[in-house]
Amino acid sequence: MVFKLLLLPITGPIEGITWLGEQILERADQELDSKENLNKRLLSLQLSLDLGEISEEEYDEQEEEILLAMQAMEDEENEEEES
Repeated sequence: MVFKLLLLPITGPIEGITWLGEQILERADQELDSKENLNKRLLSLQLSLDLGEISEEEYDEQEEEILLAMQAMEDEENEEEES
């Protein structure tokens, strides 16, 4: 315990950088998962239309929702990059 306290000025910043890197990695994974999920939903929607499971009106409505969500994510990314 005393040894750990003595090494804290050395190990503290290293552990802080490690923690920060892990947080950034988690956030990036979450954003990629969200983008991938939206892309998968869009592909699934197109397949449903091709198979005749949904009407064109339903397709248009759901496609617009997905595309708006994708655009909102891109806008958020652009705002974060500008800040």
